[in-house]
Amino acid sequence: MSNTATRLITLLMLLQRQPNQKASDLAEKLGISVRSLHRYIGMLDEMGIPIYSERGPYGGFSLVRGYKMPPLVFTPEEAVAVYLGTSLVREMWGKLYQDAAQGALSKLDNVLPEEQQNEIAWARRTLITTGMHRASLDALIPLLEKIRRAIHEQRRVEMKYRKQNDQGVQAREVEPYALVHRWGWWYVVGYCRLRSAIRSFRIDRIAELTLLDKTFQIPEEFNAQEYLARAFAAESSVMIRLCFSPQGAHVARNLHAMWDTLEEKPDGSVIVTFAMPDLQWAASMVMGFGPIVTALEPEGLRQTVREWANAVVEQYPTGENR
Repeated sequence: MSNTATRLITLLMLLQRQPNQKASDLAEKLGISVRSLHRYIGMLDEMGIPIYSERGPYGGFSLVRGYKMPPLVFTPEEAVAVYLGTSLVREMWGKLYQDAAQGALSKLDNVLPEEQQNEIAWARRTLITTGMHRASLDALIPLLEKIRRAIHEQRRVEMKYRKQNDQGVQAREVEPYALVHRWGWWYVVGYCRLRSAIRSFRIDRIAELTLLDKTFQIPEEFNAQEYLARAFAAESSVMIRLCFSPQGAHVARNLHAMWDTLEEKPDGSVIVTFAMPDLQWAASMVMGFGPIVTALEPEGLRQTVREWANAVVEQYPTGENR
């Protein structure tokens, strides 16, 4: 148990569950010394929680008879937030937290009063999240479970990792700090001992992973959110400029969230700009839009689309025998 508040709540629950518990037994359950236990008992007493002790072979610490911890009290909106948040964890992390999420939802169902239950039923019917870009986790579950364990136990891992556009694998020894889900992909962020720096690794590119007995400490100053903001902002990208024809302008408008800028032209066409990781991704997008889009910049994108279009035409000669 990692902090005082957690121990105090756990101690209170232990006392409520069973009276007359000896100090040594309570200390063992909390993983602390008897001296620390007496300090926690004193803290509960200062908070006004009625605890008394009885001497003798059958004595111990107890809550005053009739005292009960107050039940969880949520507003209807808070109950919805907890319920939907737990459901989202189950959706995003699949089998990794499926049982835990289901158990939490079952407990909520058992303890929430009717008003909160009705609000949750309403939210489940009317507040829908769908279309999230998430590949199946089934193939990744063994890796995710190992990495989660490594992070929890602060153990190094050895991985065989495939870099982008590289069929070969490279051995890496990594101190994993965090698991990350971004744009439908799962990453592990940690200290790479080969590069002597913090790096992120896509889970689906890990060919093999082994937990090592070597341990490490996550630096106190490490902040996953700050690292991700810096790392993904520094990713190499290509600025793309496309023209949607007047016939396809409505497509550009419907996808407004994808573009950095959108400019309406007098002839009814639309010019958009946005960043892509590389020309291959950008060319795939342009080809997907077909003739309603013309790539304007960069010239390398125009050349790639031209080459791909010619190659596609060659695959479908006119009058071919099927």
